[in-house]
Amino acid sequence: MFARAQFGVFLVIDGVPDAVGLAEITAMPHPMELPAAGASVTGKVVWHAHNHQVKIELDEWDRPE
Repeated sequence: MFARAQFGVFLVIDGVPDAVGLAEITAMPHPMELPAAGASVTGKVVWHAHNHQVKIELDEWDRPE
């Protein structure tokens, strides 16, 4: 499940229920749009904090048809 904001999306990370992921729009490939709520995404962690927050750079995601 996602939450969308103007600056990016918050992600739920499979297998890590306490983690909060953030993918910022500035780190997305151009001209991609923000993933829709409920879309599956892949990416890599580029930063993390001690309180289970991670910044993610997205590679791919489901796109609406």
